Amino acid sequence: MTEQAAAGVRIDVHGRGEAQVETGLPVLNGLLVRLAEVARFDLVLDIEPRDAEAEVDAAAAALGDALAGPLRVGDARGYGSEALTSQEALASVVLEASDSPLFVTNVDLTEARIGGLGIDVLRSFLETFAAHAGLVLHVRLLNGTDSAHVLEAIFKALGAALAQACERSGGNE
Repeated sequence: MTEQAAAGVRIDVHGRGEAQVETGLPVLNGLLVRLAEVARFDLVLDIEPRDAEAEVDAAAAALGDALAGPLRVGDARGYGSEALTSQEALASVVLEASDSPLFVTNVDLTEARIGGLGIDVLRSFLETFAAHAGLVLHVRLLNGTDSAHVLEAIFKALGAALAQACERSGGNE
C-alpha cells in the first residue's frame, strides 16, 4: 500500500476508489470524490473550515503534496493523459511530473458561480494542485457549456491521467 499523509489527507494510489472528502464546499467535495473514484485512489481529505477561497487552496495543496511522492516513486510512470466526458462536456488532461510545475488551460469559468463562489474554482484549484504536486498540467475543454458538466469532465479526466502517472513500470504494485 502506497500511502502518503499530509495535513488532513491520506491517499492510497493503488486503492479501490473509496473517498471521504470534507473541504467545506459541497461542489468541491463531489468533484474530488469523483476524481478518486475514476483514479481508483482511496482518499481521505479533511480541510479545516475557513473562507471558501482558502478551503479551495488548502484542498489543492494537501492533495498535491500527498501525490508528489507517488508520482515520483522510483518506478512510477510519471505522466498520463485522458479525455473523458460528462454529458455534453468533453475534457482532455495531459500531465507529467516536473521540477518546473506549470498549469495551462483554455477553460474560463470566471463568470460561472459554482457553489456560490465568486472565484474561478477550477483555475484556483488546479494552479495550486499542479504547483504542490510538481506537475506540468494541461487541461483542455474540447466541448461543453454547462459549468457542472465541464468541471466533472475535467476532474474525471484528471483522475484517469493521475492514475496512469502513478502506475508502476511493469505493472508491479
